[in-house]
Amino acid sequence: MTLPRFYPIFDHPDWLRRALPLGVTLVQMRIKDRPEAETRDLLAESLRLCRDAGAVMVVNDHWQAAIDLGCDWLHLGQEDLDDADLPAIRRAGLRLGVSTHDHAELDRALALEPDYVALGPVWPTILKKMKWHQQGVEKLTEWKRLIGDIPLVAIGGLSIDRAAPAFAAGADIVSVVTDITLNADPETRIRDWLETVR
Repeated sequence: MTLPRFYPIFDHPDWLRRALPLGVTLVQMRIKDRPEAETRDLLAESLRLCRDAGAVMVVNDHWQAAIDLGCDWLHLGQEDLDDADLPAIRRAGLRLGVSTHDHAELDRALALEPDYVALGPVWPTILKKMKWHQQGVEKLTEWKRLIGDIPLVAIGGLSIDRAAPAFAAGADIVSVVTDITLNADPETRIRDWLETVR
């Protein structure tokens, strides 16, 4: 399966109601700091919206909910891998994306035979505090050489102006959070992104 090249990340299904009608076909739902029941309800609603729109939805972290809801995709960070039941995830048929930041993490990810590998932050990001400040586009090139045909997702500090350098360096997919969610006109920004990656 070939994944779309534009991969926004949202924290609530309300964003899907804005993004999916514009033509977004790949999204990650990263829902943090909510009670488990509420998280599951929001994921179920998001899954319904995505399936109705023919879009691929990736669940961040909440692997048990992803299995229970019959989701197709899961994204795990390195710390999430420590707690996840990977055999159960594979038995459920979930496709898996994994975050990486350094060679040890990449080795760990590749041992899982992931369906995509994410590298970040390529540029500085305001989204969360990280011990990695900026990987740089050169690392995208190195990662693509190491992972071969596995899709490579660039994340962290992405903007429309940075999309072309990311793709040129080896990224197959660009992932965006605050460039949309903090934009004064998110719908126009999404349209601009979709035009950029076409």
